[in-house]
Amino acid sequence: MDAVYKEDNALTDNNFFHDSLLASVDDEKKVLTVTSTSSVQPAILLRLGVFVPNTRALKKGSEHIIDVSEPFSSLEFARQEGYNDIQIRGERLNITSDFSVWMGVIGAFSKYGRDSNEITLPFKEFAHLCQYDSRQINHRLRDQIFDSLAKLGTKVVQFKRREGTGKMFFTQLLKTALLDRDKDTVTLEADERLWELYEIDYTILLRKRPYNYLKGKEVAQTLYTYIASLPDNPAPVSFTRIRERLLLTSPVPEQNRLIKNALMAMNKIGYIEYSVVKKGRESYLFIHKRNKKLKELYEKDVS
Repeated sequence: MDAVYKEDNALTDNNFFHDSLLASVDDEKKVLTVTSTSSVQPAILLRLGVFVPNTRALKKGSEHIIDVSEPFSSLEFARQEGYNDIQIRGERLNITSDFSVWMGVIGAFSKYGRDSNEITLPFKEFAHLCQYDSRQINHRLRDQIFDSLAKLGTKVVQFKRREGTGKMFFTQLLKTALLDRDKDTVTLEADERLWELYEIDYTILLRKRPYNYLKGKEVAQTLYTYIASLPDNPAPVSFTRIRERLLLTSPVPEQNRLIKNALMAMNKIGYIEYSVVKKGRESYLFIHKRNKKLKELYEKDVS
């Protein structure tokens, strides 16, 4: 690894939006909170192809569509209108800068969004929430973060009825964003109807340390977010399902090679113990152990 990620504990534990998120309905004492070392994420956003590796095979701005009818139909306003045909569509979001900025958005609303769906904070603080340190803050980073915010704004959540009746509605993962160069601030506006997803969906505490240790390995970072979203003692996962999650565009044998390399990278940093078993023409991933907190600090090169 070129450089070990240095944690900054300046961000203290904060309740998420209006209230702390319960880790499970049955365990009211265990809450999930956004901190400098973790991000709270609905499992559905990590299990589906919302954030994926970059690919040169698709033109920039290419749209892709994800069916989220089942989980999103549980939203209160979706139930009220009878929406049962729900899609996320928009520009392909990458697992590196776009997902880092998404974690920054969630961190910012966790800290400041309890009383309003529009918040303003210093750019340097927002950059820190996006996993960038002070040495990286420059003109180029401001453009990069703003581009990612704009891409998040292209992710439209579209609500309709399959019956072809009633109202149709859409909103975005992020409604608006303003980066003021003169004041050096960021203003974000979100649709509170989507924050309900954090209450109704199975929500996980995504540890940032493995994600940062896998920097530069996009397939491994993406696969990490997927594996982190799985319940304890998960069932074997087919490589077909993994390929569906990664949304790679290379031939299947090359995709399988990339998946195996990603698993080895996660094993090398101490996150996962696993085996791959082939049954017929299909390969299956068996997850034996996940070191979720990744307590050990690895100074060695994992490239």
